Amino acid sequence: MTDRPTAKQRRADLKPWWRRPIIWAAALLALGAPAKAHAYVGPGAGVAFAATVFVLLSTVVVAVVGVLFWPIRKLWRTLRLKRPPNRPQIKRAVIVGLDGLDPVLAQQFMDEGRLPNMKALAERGGFTPLKTTYPAMSPVAWSSFATGVHPPKHGIFDFLTRDRDAYLPVLSSAHVGPPSRMLKLGPWHLPFGKARIRLLRRSVPFWKILGQHQVPCSILRVPITFPAEPIEGGTMLSAMCVPDLKGTQGSFAYFSSVEEGEASIGGERVPVEIQQIGRRWVVETALTGPENPLRPDGGQLSLPIKLTLEDGAATLHLGRDDHRLTVGEFSAWVPVAFSMGLGLKIRGICRFRLMECDPAAGRLRLYVTPINIDPAKPMLPVASPSIFSVFLARLIGRFATLGLAEDTWALNEGVLDEDAFLQQAWANHAERESMFFEMLGRINRGVVACVFDGTDRIQHMFMRYLDDDHPARRREDPARAARYAGVIADTYAKMDEMLGRVMQQVDPDDPDTLLVVMSDHGFKSFRRGVNLNSWLLQEGYLVLEDEAQQRGSSGEWFRGVDWDRTRAFALGLGGVFLNVKGREGRGCVAPGAEAEALADEIADKLTGLTDPEVMGPDGPAVAIHKAWTSHRIFHGPYAEDAPDLVVGYAPGWRASWDGVRGIADATIFDDNTKAWSGDHCIDPEQVPGVFISNRPFARPDGETPSITDVAPTLLTLFGVRPLRHMDGVALRQDEAEEIVG
Repeated sequence: MTDRPTAKQRRADLKPWWRRPIIWAAALLALGAPAKAHAYVGPGAGVAFAATVFVLLSTVVVAVVGVLFWPIRKLWRTLRLKRPPNRPQIKRAVIVGLDGLDPVLAQQFMDEGRLPNMKALAERGGFTPLKTTYPAMSPVAWSSFATGVHPPKHGIFDFLTRDRDAYLPVLSSAHVGPPSRMLKLGPWHLPFGKARIRLLRRSVPFWKILGQHQVPCSILRVPITFPAEPIEGGTMLSAMCVPDLKGTQGSFAYFSSVEEGEASIGGERVPVEIQQIGRRWVVETALTGPENPLRPDGGQLSLPIKLTLEDGAATLHLGRDDHRLTVGEFSAWVPVAFSMGLGLKIRGICRFRLMECDPAAGRLRLYVTPINIDPAKPMLPVASPSIFSVFLARLIGRFATLGLAEDTWALNEGVLDEDAFLQQAWANHAERESMFFEMLGRINRGVVACVFDGTDRIQHMFMRYLDDDHPARRREDPARAARYAGVIADTYAKMDEMLGRVMQQVDPDDPDTLLVVMSDHGFKSFRRGVNLNSWLLQEGYLVLEDEAQQRGSSGEWFRGVDWDRTRAFALGLGGVFLNVKGREGRGCVAPGAEAEALADEIADKLTGLTDPEVMGPDGPAVAIHKAWTSHRIFHGPYAEDAPDLVVGYAPGWRASWDGVRGIADATIFDDNTKAWSGDHCIDPEQVPGVFISNRPFARPDGETPSITDVAPTLLTLFGVRPLRHMDGVALRQDEAEEIVG
């Protein structure tokens, strides 16, 4: 089914702006009022909402004042902006980011004739691997793409970091907190003032520098851009780490009348009962929303929903609207609104997929996507200016705003099947294509950059079909494996077809245009897990409390760990932290020389660690190629935020699922039997990204280009000097050379 709005929805969305006060306020702010974060984020669920009475009134006042002084502000901005100090070499740069595109697979598919447009682009300019970051993770690498610096200068080292007092994982890239002041009226807690929403990635991105030099930029869905930053003369739509309406990175709902065991990771299982009322089969249940931010004791908000069932289809009754659902199809985006009281609502959007509907047999299964922030009525700063997401929603219809919009966990846990996941992934891709081509047609000067996630998510979930020895592949029926064997190749081919349409709109032979296809890292098969916490337990670096010792295992998130005696623990996908005195809440390792010596000791033991259950030609296979100590490889103002060790797994291995969840037990190595069968959180030397452009580039020192080189190269091409602190260098134009073999 299409996600484009119906005529009725379009008419509702296109009401004159004077009849929509929230849009009116947002539009006024976009014209010149200071940027505001009109959101309160509850400390529990992280829910956001726009405009209490007090915030709305102050917003209107600020907006009106902003309009009155807009000419003065406009003049001041114009005078403050600089011109590029050097003559620009190009007029426009178009960056097509294909997350996770692998150079080896790209070369293979080029040689097989599957990627004619990438090959043609490479023949005009060049095709080279692109060195990724330490560690090789999307939030780290795309942050280096934006800023031209290594992680210790931008402060992002993983998807997660640790709460130093609680030893629990927290998001590394953004902080969302409640307003500093609350007005208490009986049971009601009303926020008074703006929410505290901060991007934790430091250093200055190239688009901000270009904007200051009158080079406009449209930055679409580049990871680690939430909350969206203002760009002089430009636009931004945030991506990875934008939360759902519950404040999580993606919590789906799954309604089922069938007994299916425990609740799945990453989602909520809701048991339902099918009732026969007259001749109709009916299910009445509720969609769970965020915690009520106005009532700390109010619990989670919910929205009643009713389903009228028939064989293979159902009608969803939601408020005053009815939505037709058919088995095996996703609905369009459905607006939902959770009432908080006092006439205020929290608004979002979600999609429904009827997985099974046989009411006579008592069987119903219904999947609901995580509730996304509604781009047409955004309640968090997902765009800059704030009205930009509203503008896009009017042009292309509502679209996914969640940072990780492809529901990998629903597939991992068997709630979605492979076909449903692919439908979801390609629907998200189509939305992103629409906004990308829309902006490409509107901007003929400056930078248009868009990152497409489908290549990454699909390789994560389908890599087992390229690996005959993968444990998850061995468990599957051969016919099923054959059915999905071509998914990754088809994904690359679809990206190539999109590039062909870009090349029809952007002439790659135009000397004033730079066209780049790039990725942040490559991919390898993920066959075996390594539980570093179990290894640390075995080696005596991590210690359990007495009860956990008797049980032989900690609980999730380190429950049962004796922090007074634990010297090291693993958290995230590639790091080990030391329990340092004065830094961690219950640290026991002295900072300085003692901590550095301990880190070196653990790194030496982990380097070359073998998996006794996998035999290589010379004995047990190496699972960890190398472990690096941060005090030796990271130098910069934010190096202290890094894990104390970065672990470079060998291809085929990665941090185990239990280890990532903070479990320490007797199992160090285990098979990965999940659908999530490919990964890149390994030795960065093994998973470089891709750089294909219509111009031949090379590093001045002859080394392989790095993702940190992109920002200084763009600045130089537009006549702007790279910042002195940048680690990357401006690539020079050189003879075309194909490096990948």
